[in-house]
Amino acid sequence: MNVFRNSMLHSIFLHHPGKLRFPFPMDCSQELLNGASESGEVDIYPGGKEGEAVRVYCDMEADGGGWTVFQRRMNGKTDFYRTWHEYSVGFGNLSEEFWLGNELLHNLTSVGPVSLRVDLQSGNDTVYAHYTNFSVASEERNYTLTVSGYTGTAGDSMRYHSGRPFSTRDKDPDRLETHCAKSYLGGWWYKNCYKANLNGLYGAHSKNQGIVWIDWKGKDSSIPFTEMKLRPSGFSSATHG
Repeated sequence: MNVFRNSMLHSIFLHHPGKLRFPFPMDCSQELLNGASESGEVDIYPGGKEGEAVRVYCDMEADGGGWTVFQRRMNGKTDFYRTWHEYSVGFGNLSEEFWLGNELLHNLTSVGPVSLRVDLQSGNDTVYAHYTNFSVASEERNYTLTVSGYTGTAGDSMRYHSGRPFSTRDKDPDRLETHCAKSYLGGWWYKNCYKANLNGLYGAHSKNQGIVWIDWKGKDSSIPFTEMKLRPSGFSSATHG
């Protein structure tokens, strides 16, 4: 009954946008507060009502919901060995594998404190990593990553990458020794080279080029399912509803 009621309420809100708490939701947390209770694709307005609508996938289930998903790997159908421009604007299929885009990541993490959640699955084994502080700088600053405040079950593999610029096969802004994006076939905040490589080669088990989270499965196991998602820090539908 509650699910039916939520569905009806959301339908009413959709047809009477004046009743929505956030007529132009800036992210999935505001879509959740508008009454959406099921995960799926929605339009958000990161620039407010004057900005363009952006299609995204919302996770309304993990840890209370309201997560804007910006990365998913699940079947290897999408090539993640892409150029700087492709990673900037995003690519892939929201219902399967995709990268939402570094420019949008910068915009979504610039409005206030944002948290990051990474969900990983291998067979029936699932773990997660949660970071209370997550931001991606502007393109002028090479989409540099800031991440801290780990809790979870996956291990803290992202901390190694904090402070690093994004790099791709055609652009490595601050190379240390190796051109990591070329060596490990992805686009990422590489250092020398990684402890997490979630945009690596799907299913690869050689040369450590796979989808890796070292603190969970080590370098030799390529993880078959990953999702990266963001939400305002401290968000709770119970306290915001």
